[in-house]
Amino acid sequence: MTLLKGLGTGLCITVLCMVAAPKATADDGNNKTVITFSGPVEVPGVGAQILPAGTYVFKLVDSLSDRHIVQIFSEDGTHVFTTILAIPNYRLKITDKTVITFRERPAGEPEALRAWFYPGREWGEEFVYERSKAIQLAKETNETVLSTPVALESAEVLKTAPVEAVNPAGEPVETAQVVEAPPVIAAAAPVVAPKPELVASLPETASYLPLIGLVGLLMLSSGIALSVLLKRKA
Repeated sequence: MTLLKGLGTGLCITVLCMVAAPKATADDGNNKTVITFSGPVEVPGVGAQILPAGTYVFKLVDSLSDRHIVQIFSEDGTHVFTTILAIPNYRLKITDKTVITFRERPAGEPEALRAWFYPGREWGEEFVYERSKAIQLAKETNETVLSTPVALESAEVLKTAPVEAVNPAGEPVETAQVVEAPPVIAAAAPVVAPKPELVASLPETASYLPLIGLVGLLMLSSGIALSVLLKRKA
């Protein structure tokens, strides 16, 4: 597995060093992010298209267990350009700024949207393309691309569409070749509390009955002796 290969190569460029460099501001909650592209950008999803240079709003509209759904709106939020299926992707280095990555394509072709990382978050959104477009991008960039064999005709399809990846040869491969799983942190050894000391004790088998009997016998003897003494004095 590799950690978003493009973050360290010329094939995938960030908001700080790309042809269509966006300016971004972000809000918490639904991860609303306002991004300005200085050049055309190709986007996948339901409504896949090439967006012209301009300002757009990215929002995370659904967070399913192993997949997310992202929408791209017009600047005023009144129009949805595309609804995109995304797979959570992990990054080791967290930044305090929005990071958008692209797949660099041949001259004259628009950059293809790859991933979106919200400020301060470990997890980002790695976008999924329909298989035919994914194969094309994989060949052009010599990288593995997330894909789905399902025609993305409605947003409802995104919740159940199977996700795989295709390599530059157009062959399906594991998604682990694209998305990075979080590092495995060894579990700390369980703390074993010391066993309490066992204080030996004798079973309580003694009884107060013998003592009571002895006291009674002494009282009886005292009574008899007193009676005898009184008779003698009489």
